[in-house]
Amino acid sequence: MSPTNKESHRPSPQRILFGVDEPIFDVLPERVLSNLRLPTSENALLWNITYPLAQPTINLLEILELRPLWGTRTLPEASEDNLTPYYWGYRVNGERLSQLDEVLELVDGPGLPTEVDLFLLGRHSLVLVEAKHMSGLGRCSRYTRRRCPEMHLLDDEMRRPCRYWQGVAANFEVHLEFGPRPQPGKYAPACNRHYQLARTLLVGHALALRLERTFHMWLIVPRERWGSFEPNWMDFTQRVRDDGLWRRMRVLAWEEIRRLSGV
Repeated sequence: MSPTNKESHRPSPQRILFGVDEPIFDVLPERVLSNLRLPTSENALLWNITYPLAQPTINLLEILELRPLWGTRTLPEASEDNLTPYYWGYRVNGERLSQLDEVLELVDGPGLPTEVDLFLLGRHSLVLVEAKHMSGLGRCSRYTRRRCPEMHLLDDEMRRPCRYWQGVAANFEVHLEFGPRPQPGKYAPACNRHYQLARTLLVGHALALRLERTFHMWLIVPRERWGSFEPNWMDFTQRVRDDGLWRRMRVLAWEEIRRLSGV
């Protein structure tokens, strides 16, 4: 790609306050770059607040000291760990997070890849972060379009069962108490309500095992919007089977991250 074309693919400096010349902007997928160009971009907010904080790493204990909207500030097993950020799976130098693509293939199969906003990788820890500003948590698009193979396509000869209700590597039920397998009916299954968070959990668990790290899962939201996220988050966390992971889940306010970052 020529320098001119590279420049045209980069987000506007009006959206990116810091690090606009970093190599990561030459390798990010177009869907991420497109979001970075929007006036209300969540991706730009994530980058602008966390990039100054990670020079070059983020201290895990400093983040754990922030007062969460939900979750504990006390993790006795947590140790000093410097976390390297991987935005949408890429380090600022353009390097892809090791083994992420293999895990995504395992979890997602031929479908759309799970796109986690931020990975924080340390010597001991792996943190997966979902960052929300104006949008909400994602639900299952197939269920929304009445294309769920468990509930809507039973007469389709080409029907294949939902991958998240069979097997081991990508089975929601291994890690989450989602109740009986969905069947035709009027009720909306938990796998629809918690689709984005559930897939993030599957990716994080599988990747942490491969990298031999302790898995943490965080959500960042505006303080004033926490009330709109709280019912879904509370319902989701109550379904997590691993008590250790439950203790390592937390919700942080953008305002707290911004204060720590100093921007």
